[in-house]
Amino acid sequence: MMRTWLSRLPIVVLFAASHAIAAPPEKGQTFQAPGATLYLEVLGAAAGPPLVVVNGGPGFDHSYEHVAMPGVASAWEVLARTRRVALYDQRGVGRAGALKPGQSCTLADQIDDLDAVRARLGADKIDLLGHSWGGYLVMAYAARHPEHIRHLIMVDSAAPKWADTVFLFKDVFPEGQERSDQLAFADAMGDPAATVAGTREYFHWLFYAPEKRDAFLSQVDPKVFNKAVNESIDHDLARFDLWPELPKFKFPTLVITGRYDINVAPSVAYKMHKAIAGSQFVVFERSGHLPFFEEPEPFVRALEAFLGGAR
Repeated sequence: MMRTWLSRLPIVVLFAASHAIAAPPEKGQTFQAPGATLYLEVLGAAAGPPLVVVNGGPGFDHSYEHVAMPGVASAWEVLARTRRVALYDQRGVGRAGALKPGQSCTLADQIDDLDAVRARLGADKIDLLGHSWGGYLVMAYAARHPEHIRHLIMVDSAAPKWADTVFLFKDVFPEGQERSDQLAFADAMGDPAATVAGTREYFHWLFYAPEKRDAFLSQVDPKVFNKAVNESIDHDLARFDLWPELPKFKFPTLVITGRYDINVAPSVAYKMHKAIAGSQFVVFERSGHLPFFEEPEPFVRALEAFLGGAR
């Protein structure tokens, strides 16, 4: 969710704009959805509705979800001990393969792709979680397909109206923002060194704990970010306002934020919670934009309590 030097437009180019995560070996596979080739990875094999995790971006793959502190299982691996956890690469990014010339990449396409993932899993109902830009996508999916939602979870999500997302970068890291601003022109001209330098600057703003930040940064290297996908979706999202849809949500909903998330201010999550009758609101007090990474054990406990624990 990055509205900084990189383009000024995309608000959810989640923390890794031009970086791929050095993740464990993938065990998923590609499949042909109606409008695109997608990549799906499933952790765990328990029966029952799967937990489908929608990563941030747009234009970024799901590999950052695998990052964990050394010697610690990721939140998703722990959750997969009692349920299936599905992660996928959205169209045009990562192992899903590049967009073909003229191929559409809009919010409607992303909703259809997510529904194709649900169908691929053979599940009529799913537990659906979205992080950052993924939070916006799961809200849009839930508005279009409420019949398929068992539980809905938004984690440090973009605002239901894209432009309503509150960034605190310039207020908390003014010197870093200035350094990033100085890279904007070179990045716009296609200078990869500027892109990498600006992204590394941005990474430093997303964590509560310096040791967690450093561990995360040690597991990334300059590799994957699809700017065309990002710009296509970002342009399309300007047309929509999901705020009126939130009061219609009748399924159990959990809204999560990191107390020190400056990428999406916690006030955004709180307003979303207030707009959804009966929703739960959880704040992780020692997290920035990635509570599942910074506080994996309490994050798992919160999700298990909300989803109903082992089945």
